[in-house]
Amino acid sequence: MTAEERREGVWKALARSSQPVSASALAKEFGVSRQIIVGDVALLRAAGAAIDATPRGYVVRRDSGGLRRQVACRHTAADMERELDIMVDNGCTVLDVVVEHPVYGQITGALHLKNRYDVQQFVSRCAQARPLSVLTEGIHLHTLSCPDEAAWERVRRELGTAGFLLEE
Repeated sequence: MTAEERREGVWKALARSSQPVSASALAKEFGVSRQIIVGDVALLRAAGAAIDATPRGYVVRRDSGGLRRQVACRHTAADMERELDIMVDNGCTVLDVVVEHPVYGQITGALHLKNRYDVQQFVSRCAQARPLSVLTEGIHLHTLSCPDEAAWERVRRELGTAGFLLEE
């Protein structure tokens, strides 16, 4: 198998998966090292492939057909799980987290959290590395994909009740 054929195979494996796929799993599937897969994904992205790296693996960015909304939040790291649970419990997918860094500007981390299991996996990984929001004293944005306006309104209401909405 040539490198080009492998990259095409990696793209197809990611495109058919509904869940994130780790570089290690792809490496095993294609009989190469994890680092080779990381390079393949970088080349696919450079060629225009819409691939996001999440804490649980690579995903192909898809248009969910739902509403895309951004919400500004502020809370401590201890409240992160509760904030994310509010979002997924109301049917929304947490696509990313965005912070404004004084040196680097906007930093975005892909999340793609759809349910409480995804949230728990993310939170457990944060035990090994601090979340981006610690760089900005807890202030951050989330991009959400919501099934409808009612879900978006529920999320905003519950985040407000919990004291997580960043108010003007």
